[in-house]
Amino acid sequence: MQERRRFEGPSDLHLHSTRSDGTEPPQMVVQAAHDHGLRTIALTDHDTTDGWAEAAEASASLGMTFIPGMELSAAHGWRNVHVLAYLIDPDDAELRAETERIREDRVGRAERIVANISRDYDLQWEDVLAQTSAGATVGRPHIADALVARGFVRDRGEAFAGILHPREGYFVPHDAPDPWTAVRLVVAAGGVPIIAHPATSGRDRMMPLGVMAELVELGLAGFEIDHRENTEAGKRTLRELARRHDLIVTGSSDYHGRGKPNLPGENTTSDAMVARILERGTGSAPVYP
Repeated sequence: MQERRRFEGPSDLHLHSTRSDGTEPPQMVVQAAHDHGLRTIALTDHDTTDGWAEAAEASASLGMTFIPGMELSAAHGWRNVHVLAYLIDPDDAELRAETERIREDRVGRAERIVANISRDYDLQWEDVLAQTSAGATVGRPHIADALVARGFVRDRGEAFAGILHPREGYFVPHDAPDPWTAVRLVVAAGGVPIIAHPATSGRDRMMPLGVMAELVELGLAGFEIDHRENTEAGKRTLRELARRHDLIVTGSSDYHGRGKPNLPGENTTSDAMVARILERGTGSAPVYP
């Protein structure tokens, strides 16, 4: 009971910093989470663990529990699949090699997208670099920020709904592992894999239930169900699947600072589910205040 008491309180396990596509450094992300009443958090930047040390230090100083995490990119056909990876070993050789490959491809992909856009808009690669911080995982959100800075759109939302939407013709797919590989890598690294926002509408809508069942057999631990982008019908389907397989169910904000309207703590994960994640993960340890 004493161990559980160490992390009780509102928990948000999906937050992003400038180490990927958030707009605030890890310390500011932690402060924002604290200001919104959170007491347990996870930093889950895309394909990188670089922000862990700063976030852990900031969390401890504010009396918060920090759970190491990452959002691993994957793809199923045309769908982007995001696997939240909690308590992984950041030095696991296979996982590290894959994330390095993904980040390198992201840069090349972003350069190709910018080259496509530059045919019709005065946008250069230097404009995108000006919107990234040192060591950040470059992605389409940084291109969106460059489009905002150049005055072509008002915000990231307008950029993704317009110029960066696949129908506009500038889109370039990125090279990411399939979800089976992603789950296997996370499990092998001692981590707890949870599929992020798995029931969105549109292009990235929910994977077939047969695929979900296969991933559970490989070690998928659960689903991020309480998320503003999940459809209500999708949530009902996933809750039933989670009940049938006794899976972990989380709720999170997917906070990106100014990059999205999402606010820390707008969805949270119960203490019981946080406890299950902590019991299952073996690759790294939470940092308690």
